[in-house]
Amino acid sequence: MFDQAPLTLESEAGFKALFEYATIGILVISHDGKIQLANPCVEKLFGYENDELTGQTLEILIPDSYRKRHQSHREGFFDRPKAREMGSGLNLFAVKKSGEEFPVEISLGHYMLDNERLAVAFVTDITERQKYNEQLELKVRERTLELTQMLEREKELNEIKSRFVSMASHEFRTPLSAILSSVSLVETYTKMDDEEKRIKHVERIKSSVKNLTDILNNFLSLDKLEQGRVEMTKEQFDIKEFALDIIEDVKGLLKPGQEILCEHAGEMTTVQDKKILRNVLLNLLTNAIKYSEENQPISVTCRVNPFAVEISVKDHGIGIPAEEQKNLFGKFYRARNAVNHQGTGLGLNIVKRYIDLMDGDIRFVSAPESGTEFTISYPHKIKL
Repeated sequence: MFDQAPLTLESEAGFKALFEYATIGILVISHDGKIQLANPCVEKLFGYENDELTGQTLEILIPDSYRKRHQSHREGFFDRPKAREMGSGLNLFAVKKSGEEFPVEISLGHYMLDNERLAVAFVTDITERQKYNEQLELKVRERTLELTQMLEREKELNEIKSRFVSMASHEFRTPLSAILSSVSLVETYTKMDDEEKRIKHVERIKSSVKNLTDILNNFLSLDKLEQGRVEMTKEQFDIKEFALDIIEDVKGLLKPGQEILCEHAGEMTTVQDKKILRNVLLNLLTNAIKYSEENQPISVTCRVNPFAVEISVKDHGIGIPAEEQKNLFGKFYRARNAVNHQGTGLGLNIVKRYIDLMDGDIRFVSAPESGTEFTISYPHKIKL
């Protein structure tokens, strides 16, 4: 009976034209799972020659891992036949004669011929569609990541702007107010015996101008760093002499009773960008002075070994609360116990960026009311 089915099917001219020239694969399967007809598209799709599939069990086109389950699904379809997509919501795969597996989309139909029920499977190779979808999904994920990063960046910028406005309103207002009040008072000191008062307020004006200059320099340094406009110019120099020169420069900032002790161990010569290293040490030293009380010592220790140069700056000041230490190098970040001390919250952020340019590292240990020790290190070179 089934042997006659193909002849009867192919005798229909319209069906034959559709069957032969369809651009999707068409299979006609009997109740026992045998392939009765396979159109040229199926043969090409699966790599078989003319009529090579006829009479074969349908499972020859199913990957090994799915064959047992597929047989029960096939039998279930013939028990309750209806037109539908096969494996709706699942990823379906077929196997070529060569053994290569590929993704497919299958639609099922059925009809009666000579009182026998036959199933029709329409098979489409969706390899290219799947590749396109994967590429599209990848682009969507990449774009989503970009948008997420942009939103995070915008959120960060808004927070930075908010902190900047808060900082600027305080840090700019304080020295400007001091300058204005001192200038007003100086104008009233016209007598010879007012000289001491005039000098006092002139010094106050100078100090306030210096504070404003420091703030602006921080902004300029940060801007250059973020735009990648900081160029490294390395040179060979005596590291101990270098440290002593910087200590001499900051002595005018020392509070009564404060002193800076300096120790050195190892070689004297190193190679680094002096300007950048100077900015780093000036920042660490001015912080140590600022956050320490009168009569408290500050120590600078230089250690040069065959692999690295280490410079530590240690104070006995207010320290950094443990829960805030993770944020210490953030922009405009200031620990809660530092708000009564003048500062922009940019210094350590700039220091960290400078250290990165030096291929170095910065670490610290600190505890409230026990002081802080910052240690910077960078690779040791003795020659350019």
